[in-house]
Amino acid sequence: MNFLKIKLPFKAKKKILALGAQTKNTVCFIEKEFAYLSKIHSDLSQPQDFLNFKKTVNFLLKKNPKIIAHDLHLEYTSTKYALGLSKEKYSLKAIQHHHAHIVSAMIDNGLKDQKVLGVAFDGTGLGEDNTLWGSEFLICDYKNFKRKAFLKPIPLLGAEKAILEPWRLVVAWLYSLYKDNFLNLKIDFLKKINKRKWQILKKMYLAQFNSPLSSSMGRFFDAIASLVLKKYKINFEAELPIALEKIACSSRPINKGYPFKIIKNKKNYFILSQFIFKKTILDLNNQVPKEEIAYKFHFTIALMVKKVCQLLRKEYNLNKVVLSGGVFQNKLLVNLTLDLLYKEGFKVFTHKNLSSSDMGISLGQAVIAH
Repeated sequence: MNFLKIKLPFKAKKKILALGAQTKNTVCFIEKEFAYLSKIHSDLSQPQDFLNFKKTVNFLLKKNPKIIAHDLHLEYTSTKYALGLSKEKYSLKAIQHHHAHIVSAMIDNGLKDQKVLGVAFDGTGLGEDNTLWGSEFLICDYKNFKRKAFLKPIPLLGAEKAILEPWRLVVAWLYSLYKDNFLNLKIDFLKKINKRKWQILKKMYLAQFNSPLSSSMGRFFDAIASLVLKKYKINFEAELPIALEKIACSSRPINKGYPFKIIKNKKNYFILSQFIFKKTILDLNNQVPKEEIAYKFHFTIALMVKKVCQLLRKEYNLNKVVLSGGVFQNKLLVNLTLDLLYKEGFKVFTHKNLSSSDMGISLGQAVIAH
């Protein structure tokens, strides 16, 4: 079998096998000073991908790992597989998804074990509070993490259905802002909304039925893209954010973002993004070109990263920022974010050899488990 051989900045004392995420899955084996990363298994819900995953895992189990690392998400096929292994033979360790993202990027940059400001933006990752995370600002090293800032969560109406039909995300946002008055907004997006279906979703919203809370940046991109592009369904993962980035790149640069607020309680910073939604709607009403709206949204998220990192640098005296997660496959967002952070004197690390997608999750899991 072919594996990507990665030099570690430490020598492992135990053999560790990590089983990765659900999609863009890889399996990682650590021995001594090297990590061995498998090829990508695109989606473990697909029979052929799962078969290849099992072959890879069984091959590496013959090398007698002592520890098996897996994701917190109990519905991931890789997690179920890990939990089905002998608990007498292996020590099983559950690893938080976004912590694994940041650690994978640290290894990808050859960073030694140290505390960093980790920014992990993606679509879905289960948090320690059993809600769906995805806009994470972490203080972390190879062993521990603290979740310090994130978007205020919204309900995914219909759970997974909200990912496939992002108009559900939009109406959840609009209802949270305007209640039933949102139906009177003069925006083209609402013309094709099925009012009868919305009444069902409203009942779900109010009853908190089949509507898990999500603070995902990926879902926020989905919602804004659905609103701006008037797209109600998707055919493949990240379809709408990719389209939003494409039109944003055709805009003139606009060094001004939409407003947002950052509120601190005793432990964390909450990023209130409803103002971004309101100003986007205002721009749509004022016939601002979609290209400009898309660019301003990207610039806003980059500005959000900068401002939160400034707050955390002041609080923790840390200057190294590590970016990871599927949302950072967006080149425009990465470039805008790097530019703003560099100007503030931050030292920033993005993935070098690995994608910022979930392909690096198993590497992060293995290192954290060690």
